[in-house]
Amino acid sequence: MNLVTAVVVAAGQGKRFGERKQFVFLKGKPVLEWTLESFEAHPEIDSIVLVLPDEQDRKHYGLRYHKIAEIVRGGERRQDSVWQGFRLIDANDTEVVLVHDGARPLASRELISRVIAGAREFGAVLPVVPADDTLKEVKDSRVIRTLDRNVVVCAQTPQGFKFGVLEEALEAARKNRYYGDDEAFLVEKLGFPVRTIPGDPANIKITMPLDLKIAEALLGN
Repeated sequence: MNLVTAVVVAAGQGKRFGERKQFVFLKGKPVLEWTLESFEAHPEIDSIVLVLPDEQDRKHYGLRYHKIAEIVRGGERRQDSVWQGFRLIDANDTEVVLVHDGARPLASRELISRVIAGAREFGAVLPVVPADDTLKEVKDSRVIRTLDRNVVVCAQTPQGFKFGVLEEALEAARKNRYYGDDEAFLVEKLGFPVRTIPGDPANIKITMPLDLKIAEALLGN
Protein backbone atom coordinates (compact mmCIF):
# COMPACT_ATOMS: atom_id res chain seq x y z
CA MET A 1 0.00 0.00 0.00
CA ASN A 2 1.05 3.59 -0.62
CA LEU A 3 0.29 5.11 2.75
CA VAL A 4 1.57 8.44 4.06
CA THR A 5 2.71 8.71 7.68
CA ALA A 6 3.57 11.92 9.50
CA VAL A 7 6.09 11.80 12.34
CA VAL A 8 5.31 14.79 14.56
CA VAL A 9 8.30 15.51 16.78
CA ALA A 10 7.27 17.27 20.01
CA ALA A 11 9.87 16.04 22.50
CA GLY A 12 11.93 19.22 22.89
CA GLN A 13 12.65 20.88 26.20
CA GLY A 14 12.22 24.45 24.93
CA LYS A 15 15.48 25.80 26.35
CA ARG A 16 15.47 28.97 24.24
CA PHE A 17 11.79 29.59 24.87
CA GLY A 18 12.06 28.99 28.62
CA GLU A 19 9.53 26.16 28.77
CA ARG A 20 8.18 23.41 26.53
CA LYS A 21 6.86 25.60 23.75
CA GLN A 22 4.83 22.82 22.14
CA PHE A 23 2.47 22.90 25.14
CA VAL A 24 2.18 26.68 25.47
CA PHE A 25 -1.31 27.95 24.71
CA LEU A 26 -1.97 29.66 21.39
CA LYS A 27 -5.41 31.23 21.07
CA GLY A 28 -6.94 28.91 23.63
CA LYS A 29 -5.21 25.59 22.98
CA PRO A 30 -1.68 24.18 23.05
CA VAL A 31 0.60 24.79 20.07
CA LEU A 32 0.92 21.03 19.55
CA GLU A 33 -2.83 20.62 19.14
CA TRP A 34 -2.88 23.16 16.32
CA THR A 35 -0.13 21.13 14.68
CA LEU A 36 -1.89 17.80 15.12
CA GLU A 37 -5.16 19.16 13.80
CA SER A 38 -3.50 20.13 10.51
CA PHE A 39 -2.34 16.57 9.91
CA GLU A 40 -5.45 14.93 11.32
CA ALA A 41 -7.63 16.89 8.90
CA HIS A 42 -5.48 16.34 5.81
CA PRO A 43 -7.07 13.75 3.51
CA GLU A 44 -3.75 12.33 2.30
CA ILE A 45 -2.32 11.68 5.77
CA ASP A 46 -3.11 8.09 6.73
CA SER A 47 -1.42 7.92 10.12
CA ILE A 48 0.52 9.96 12.65
CA VAL A 49 3.35 8.94 14.93
CA LEU A 50 3.64 11.38 17.83
CA VAL A 51 6.90 11.78 19.72
CA LEU A 52 6.55 13.35 23.18
CA PRO A 53 8.91 14.22 26.06
CA ASP A 54 7.19 11.52 28.12
CA GLU A 55 4.17 9.27 27.80
CA GLN A 56 1.93 10.70 30.51
CA ASP A 57 -0.45 12.31 27.99
CA ARG A 58 -0.58 9.44 25.51
CA LYS A 59 -4.19 8.55 26.39
CA HIS A 60 -5.33 12.14 25.83
CA TYR A 61 -3.78 12.40 22.37
CA GLY A 62 -4.72 8.86 21.38
CA LEU A 63 -8.39 9.49 22.09
CA ARG A 64 -8.50 12.99 20.60
CA TYR A 65 -6.75 12.29 17.28
CA HIS A 66 -7.88 9.15 15.52
CA LYS A 67 -5.05 9.12 12.98
CA ILE A 68 -2.44 8.74 15.72
CA ALA A 69 -1.17 5.18 15.35
CA GLU A 70 1.72 5.33 17.82
CA ILE A 71 2.90 7.56 20.65
CA VAL A 72 6.47 7.23 21.86
CA ARG A 73 8.87 8.98 24.18
CA GLY A 74 11.59 10.99 22.47
CA GLY A 75 15.34 10.68 22.73
CA GLU A 76 18.11 12.92 23.98
CA ARG A 77 18.36 14.95 20.77
CA ARG A 78 15.89 15.74 18.01
CA GLN A 79 17.42 13.20 15.65
CA ASP A 80 17.07 10.51 18.32
CA SER A 81 13.41 11.45 18.69
CA VAL A 82 12.84 11.17 14.94
CA TRP A 83 14.37 7.71 15.01
CA GLN A 84 12.16 6.69 17.94
CA GLY A 85 9.12 7.60 15.91
CA PHE A 86 10.33 6.32 12.55
CA ARG A 87 11.12 2.83 13.81
CA LEU A 88 7.44 2.32 14.66
CA ILE A 89 6.23 2.88 11.09
CA ASP A 90 5.09 -0.16 9.12
CA ALA A 91 7.61 -0.49 6.29
CA ASN A 92 5.36 -2.80 4.30
CA ASP A 93 2.53 -0.29 3.93
CA THR A 94 4.21 3.12 3.97
CA GLU A 95 5.38 4.90 0.84
CA VAL A 96 6.00 8.43 2.13
CA VAL A 97 7.09 9.73 5.53
CA LEU A 98 6.74 13.36 6.56
CA VAL A 99 8.73 14.70 9.52
CA HIS A 100 7.31 17.80 11.16
CA ASP A 101 8.17 19.95 14.15
CA GLY A 102 5.43 19.91 16.76
CA ALA A 103 6.13 23.60 17.36
CA ARG A 104 5.14 24.59 13.80
CA PRO A 105 1.38 24.98 14.26
CA LEU A 106 0.53 26.74 10.98
CA ALA A 107 1.38 24.18 8.29
CA SER A 108 -1.34 24.61 5.69
CA ARG A 109 -3.14 21.88 3.79
CA GLU A 110 -1.61 23.18 0.57
CA LEU A 111 1.92 22.96 1.95
CA ILE A 112 1.42 19.42 3.23
CA SER A 113 0.02 18.40 -0.15
CA ARG A 114 3.04 19.89 -1.96
CA VAL A 115 5.43 17.97 0.29
CA ILE A 116 3.61 14.67 -0.24
CA ALA A 117 3.53 15.13 -4.02
CA GLY A 118 7.19 16.13 -4.09
CA ALA A 119 8.29 13.18 -1.97
CA ARG A 120 6.46 10.78 -4.28
CA GLU A 121 8.06 12.31 -7.36
CA PHE A 122 11.60 12.99 -6.17
CA GLY A 123 12.17 10.81 -3.10
CA ALA A 124 13.28 13.66 -0.82
CA VAL A 125 11.90 17.19 -0.64
CA LEU A 126 12.46 20.23 1.53
CA PRO A 127 10.09 23.21 1.73
CA VAL A 128 12.01 26.47 1.75
CA VAL A 129 11.42 30.22 1.86
CA PRO A 130 13.81 32.95 0.71
CA ALA A 131 16.25 34.50 3.14
CA ASP A 132 15.13 38.13 3.39
CA ASP A 133 17.87 39.45 5.67
CA THR A 134 21.51 39.93 4.80
CA LEU A 135 23.37 36.88 6.08
CA LYS A 136 26.83 36.94 7.66
CA GLU A 137 29.17 34.10 8.52
CA VAL A 138 30.59 34.88 11.96
CA LYS A 139 33.36 33.39 14.11
CA ASP A 140 34.33 34.65 17.57
CA SER A 141 32.09 37.69 17.10
CA ARG A 142 33.85 38.68 13.90
CA VAL A 143 32.30 38.68 10.44
CA ILE A 144 34.14 36.24 8.19
CA ARG A 145 32.12 36.95 5.06
CA THR A 146 28.75 38.04 3.74
CA LEU A 147 26.73 35.26 2.16
CA ASP A 148 24.87 35.66 -1.12
CA ARG A 149 21.26 35.49 -0.01
CA ASN A 150 20.22 34.64 -3.56
CA VAL A 151 21.67 31.17 -3.07
CA VAL A 152 20.63 30.72 0.58
CA VAL A 153 17.17 29.67 1.74
CA CYS A 154 15.45 28.98 5.06
CA ALA A 155 14.38 25.37 5.58
CA GLN A 156 10.99 24.41 6.98
CA THR A 157 9.07 21.29 7.90
CA PRO A 158 7.31 19.07 7.05
CA GLN A 159 10.13 17.47 5.12
CA GLY A 160 9.06 14.54 2.96
CA PHE A 161 10.81 11.33 1.97
CA LYS A 162 10.22 7.97 0.40
CA PHE A 163 10.32 5.48 3.25
CA GLY A 164 13.47 3.73 2.05
CA VAL A 165 15.40 6.98 1.56
CA LEU A 166 14.76 8.18 5.09
CA GLU A 167 15.39 4.73 6.53
CA GLU A 168 18.83 4.55 4.90
CA ALA A 169 19.69 8.09 6.03
CA LEU A 170 18.72 7.52 9.66
CA GLU A 171 20.45 4.16 9.85
CA ALA A 172 23.67 5.58 8.37
CA ALA A 173 23.66 8.39 10.93
CA ARG A 174 23.19 5.93 13.78
CA LYS A 175 25.86 3.57 12.49
CA ASN A 176 28.42 6.33 11.92
CA ARG A 177 27.38 8.39 14.94
CA TYR A 178 26.79 11.78 13.40
CA TYR A 179 23.99 14.27 13.86
CA GLY A 180 22.39 16.80 11.56
CA ASP A 181 20.10 19.75 12.09
CA ASP A 182 17.37 18.11 10.03
CA GLU A 183 16.53 14.97 8.08
CA ALA A 184 17.35 16.60 4.74
CA PHE A 185 20.96 16.96 5.91
CA LEU A 186 21.14 13.24 6.68
CA VAL A 187 19.82 12.42 3.21
CA GLU A 188 22.34 14.85 1.67
CA LYS A 189 25.12 12.95 3.49
CA LEU A 190 24.14 9.84 1.52
CA GLY A 191 24.65 11.73 -1.72
CA PHE A 192 20.94 11.50 -2.49
CA PRO A 193 19.53 14.67 -4.10
CA VAL A 194 17.11 16.70 -1.99
CA ARG A 195 14.74 18.83 -4.05
CA THR A 196 13.42 22.13 -2.76
CA ILE A 197 9.77 23.13 -3.09
CA PRO A 198 8.04 26.38 -2.14
CA GLY A 199 7.46 26.66 1.58
CA ASP A 200 5.09 29.05 3.30
CA PRO A 201 6.20 32.24 5.11
CA ALA A 202 3.30 31.74 7.54
CA ASN A 203 4.62 28.31 8.53
CA ILE A 204 6.67 29.72 11.39
CA LYS A 205 8.28 27.76 14.20
CA ILE A 206 7.54 28.81 17.76
CA THR A 207 11.04 29.42 19.12
CA MET A 208 10.78 32.61 21.16
CA PRO A 209 7.84 34.19 23.02
CA LEU A 210 7.47 36.80 20.26
CA ASP A 211 6.68 34.00 17.82
CA LEU A 212 3.47 33.29 19.73
CA LYS A 213 2.32 36.86 19.09
CA ILE A 214 3.13 36.48 15.40
CA ALA A 215 1.24 33.17 15.23
CA GLU A 216 -1.76 34.75 16.92
CA ALA A 217 -1.78 37.53 14.36
CA LEU A 218 -1.50 35.05 11.48
CA LEU A 219 -4.42 33.02 12.85
CA GLY A 220 -6.51 36.18 13.09
CA ASN A 221 -10.00 35.90 14.51
